Amino acid sequence: MIFVTGGAGFIGANFVLDWLAHCDEPVLNLDLLTYAGNLENLARLAGDARHVFVQGDICDAALLARLFARHQPRAVAHFAAESHVDRSILGPGEFVRANIEGTFCLLEAARAYWARLPAAEARAFRFHHVSTDEVYGSLRPEAPPFTEQSPHAPNSPYSASKAASDHLARAWHRTYGLPVTISHCSNNYGPFQFPEKLIPFMILAALADRPLPLYGDGAQARDWLHVSDHCAAIRRILVAGQAGETYDIGGASERTNQEVVRHICALLDRLRPRADGRSHAERIVHVTDRPGHDRRYAIEAGKITRELGWQPAETFASGLEKTVRWYLDHPEWIANAQSGAYREWIARQYGTTA
Repeated sequence: MIFVTGGAGFIGANFVLDWLAHCDEPVLNLDLLTYAGNLENLARLAGDARHVFVQGDICDAALLARLFARHQPRAVAHFAAESHVDRSILGPGEFVRANIEGTFCLLEAARAYWARLPAAEARAFRFHHVSTDEVYGSLRPEAPPFTEQSPHAPNSPYSASKAASDHLARAWHRTYGLPVTISHCSNNYGPFQFPEKLIPFMILAALADRPLPLYGDGAQARDWLHVSDHCAAIRRILVAGQAGETYDIGGASERTNQEVVRHICALLDRLRPRADGRSHAERIVHVTDRPGHDRRYAIEAGKITRELGWQPAETFASGLEKTVRWYLDHPEWIANAQSGAYREWIARQYGTTA
């Protein structure tokens, strides 16, 4: 069995589904079900004995000890995190608690469990920590992409909390010998992504004929990684990754935010045109940039390709069209995700209603 934290969220749920689609090894899934955790993401696993779901907090040390003792996992895949930069600016405390304290509690529970394993099982055990390229800070336009040797230089409460959790994971390997691997991914997109993030936010705003607010000049650049490619990379790390190593995972799809939104608009012009026949892109508006907004992220994913044989299967064009079609085909999921709390947050952040 593997132990997945945050497995009802966007990336975690996609990973659980991907894992069980590729093998029969059961998954213990722990998620607190905060605003972005959604059991609908896992609806196709209803009645599947390979999926054991527990609602709970990774900061609950007693719960973690019971779960390790009862289920005896051979690996941990740690996705649970607060992950939205805008929310971290408005309320950094939750990010410190979830991302730093939560990772500490999980590392300690895993270490206590691992220390009691027979030698062969202890050698085979893995603790995989899922992180972000945002810990590296912001790149100049002419700079080469981030690599595993890039220094941590976080600029937001979110990325600072993730950088701290990276340092904890590394330290638990170096100090205690816990077999840790770490990955840093670029911006994910795909099915089940909570609609506060750029791509689903813009899709849903366009479908509702609302303004499409771009921060600043919209020239902030990101590398985009389809979530299915990210899941495949983590599966590969759990199989063949070396303890103590870090792997950067990128989609080789660097785009500015404005390019991304215009691509979404072009797809919707074809797949769901406006009633008046005008382009969705006419609804793009530029709004005041957020504090500390990183200008550019880019990932050089050569190490995981060379050492583990992984590379992305989706291009940005193919992945984005699949994503847009998924949101068009799942209106009930969208309606349920857009709760009152989400609507209040959108109104506070952008001065509009969802």
